[in-house]
Amino acid sequence: MSTDYRAIVLDLDGTLVADDGTIHPRTRSALQRIHERGIRVMVATGRSEGAAKPVVDELGFGVPTVVYNGAAVYCSTEGRVIEQVCLDAAEFDRVLQYSRDQNCLVVASNDGTKVGFSPPHIDGSIELHDMTKVRFVDDASELRLDGVIRVSLFSNEHDGAGTFATHFQEQVPGDFYVTDFPLHLLPAYRQSRLMVLDVHPPCPGKARALELLDERYGISAEQTVAVGDATNDLPMLERAGLGVAMKGSMPQVLEVADRVIGENHTDTIAELVEDLFR
Repeated sequence: MSTDYRAIVLDLDGTLVADDGTIHPRTRSALQRIHERGIRVMVATGRSEGAAKPVVDELGFGVPTVVYNGAAVYCSTEGRVIEQVCLDAAEFDRVLQYSRDQNCLVVASNDGTKVGFSPPHIDGSIELHDMTKVRFVDDASELRLDGVIRVSLFSNEHDGAGTFATHFQEQVPGDFYVTDFPLHLLPAYRQSRLMVLDVHPPCPGKARALELLDERYGISAEQTVAVGDATNDLPMLERAGLGVAMKGSMPQVLEVADRVIGENHTDTIAELVEDLFR
């Protein structure tokens, strides 16, 4: 196997992190070894900076972390978001109006804050019990934050996440970056019927990780390995020199992957690292 790869970008949920929230010890050790040899190890996740922070701090590599699916970048060394793009007021209002029309549970997020509003037929505090630090309000107008990075819409009235996304894009004018998934993909929500739409301002998605590696370290996309399991990982998997899918990934991911490895609760990423970065 070629040893020309100089970086690896890892998704968190369903990939680097097991369903119980831990990283396999062998995987952690393998990543530490290549980090010490100068290989850049980067995380790219749909999580907010607050939700990503415990895992990134545990790894301790000091490399910027792509959060909010590429709409922001978190620096663990400085302990803050160092880059973000935000929805303007008109864009946010159009998304909010759609959420009202479709009776969606909605969560608006910016750097450090998450505010949620639930329609009468969805109890947000129960449905999103595992989402960190969401403050629910009684009036949707209170969702208007300064610098909204993402608006998450949750619906139990659409028969699939892709259908939900298509309907949104047909109904809401604007240049948004949209990702979608059924909430039951996340371990804490296996029984949920909610479909999720994450609406961001225009951004390159998780491919922002590949741009950062080039800008900061002179590492090209062709010299980078990307590993993921869901459709929000496609931008980085398609552009990386080697796109790797986890076993059980969404079908769209398996279709584009150059290689498929094992499940996220195993040491399969350690095996990959030891193979590619000998």
